[in-house]
Amino acid sequence: MTDQFLELLRSSKYVVALTGAGISTASGIPDFRSPTGLYSKYPESIFDIDYFFEYPEVFYEFCKEALIPMTEAKPNSAHLMLAKLEQKGLLKAVITQNIDGLHQKAGNRKVIELHGTVFEYYCTRCFKRFEPSQIKEMLDVAQIPVCSCSGLIRPNIVFFKESLPQEAISDAYLHASKCDLMIVLGSSLVVYPAAQIPIVAKSAKAKLVIVNRGETGLDHICDLKIQEDLSVFAQECFSAAPDLFN
Repeated sequence: MTDQFLELLRSSKYVVALTGAGISTASGIPDFRSPTGLYSKYPESIFDIDYFFEYPEVFYEFCKEALIPMTEAKPNSAHLMLAKLEQKGLLKAVITQNIDGLHQKAGNRKVIELHGTVFEYYCTRCFKRFEPSQIKEMLDVAQIPVCSCSGLIRPNIVFFKESLPQEAISDAYLHASKCDLMIVLGSSLVVYPAAQIPIVAKSAKAKLVIVNRGETGLDHICDLKIQEDLSVFAQECFSAAPDLFN
């Protein structure tokens, strides 16, 4: 399977990656929908914008446990693999559903964040910006971080019922329509409009490779499905094709 992937990689000129929560689990960040994922402990409504405004203290309890620690996570071999492919000029963009910033830490420069980032917070009233370290300090002494103007502070992420950033989704669709190979890493491909991106690529005659430990919503249209741990897969790629990754 890895050999087939590398063969497709070598024969491609415009590669785009779409990544989901599964790429970051080896970095210590739990995914959402697996049996031990975040939704096994918290309801999906934790990311609902109405829930956030109604129960900010519950959201920030979750934030202290799950979001603030994300900023300390380190990229794993799968992130580093994509950074190497970009440095080689093969990978033109990483489109990510993740909010953890690990692609940028790994060295990728062209990262399209569909769901925002945990590295930015802002006041919902005056829009003043805050760093995660400031939010952590506030949460050490209060249940909810509040701006000096008394406005509630929120992370710069896309909550349920909010639209994805139009610039990000347009940029993602553009790259999908231009690529000749799309690699999906660690996404269940059940959340739209993100799951539409590989469909756009396939409609433009690109090859589609999905690397994910479980089934995905688009297994039936992919050209190659690799059901393997992503960090193991990346190590196999490093070993089998050192010329592509050194």
